[in-house]
Amino acid sequence: MAQLQAVSLADQVYQRVKQDIFDFVLLPHDRFSENQIAERYEVSRTPVREALYRLEREGYLEVGLRRGWSVKPLDFERIDELYEVRISLECAALDRLCAAEDVRQVLEPLMSVWVVAPDERQAGMQVMAELDEQFHFELLRLAGNREAARIHQEVCERIRIVRRLDFYQAQRIEKTYEEHADILKALAARRRDEASRLLRAHIEHSRQEVHKISLSMLEAARRTYRAG
Repeated sequence: MAQLQAVSLADQVYQRVKQDIFDFVLLPHDRFSENQIAERYEVSRTPVREALYRLEREGYLEVGLRRGWSVKPLDFERIDELYEVRISLECAALDRLCAAEDVRQVLEPLMSVWVVAPDERQAGMQVMAELDEQFHFELLRLAGNREAARIHQEVCERIRIVRRLDFYQAQRIEKTYEEHADILKALAARRRDEASRLLRAHIEHSRQEVHKISLSMLEAARRTYRAG
């Protein structure tokens, strides 16, 4: 029982630290100790250590002799590679969706969210980040390839922190609604090439914005999330 409880606590700490990274509570280069995390989450150091080493293996954290733990800096080369994988997976999903007999009916839940009047649109950085991620997840899920959907979810999790910064500006929120609606309309009409072109342009714009990210933007995002 004690061993099961320790595993459960380690999983909980793992999820909470990772969420703190996604929510800009912990920024790239931020340093902290095992004791600080243990005090924050009111647990012992054993599950904390296990959780932190797991996050290190996954590429979120790094640990140095006498320097303690820190959030890894953004690796833009690796992020670009993940975006390329994402584009390949999502374009393959569009091909499968266009071949579906009832494609319009399949897409209806997404259409009800994204093909809406301006006064029905959501706003706010955090809300839009979650809605946008869900849109792309749903494209993979609805396409019906479970392994592709699983890999896609892992890829998107690795770039979540930079994707969320896409919605720091109001005009990007408006463009996302327009671009998602255009993709869905092309899909519903089985215009596969057009849908693929629109999707590639949509994701490519996001990738280009990633390279404009600065530490000051991350700090501003942290203030926004705290205020929200």
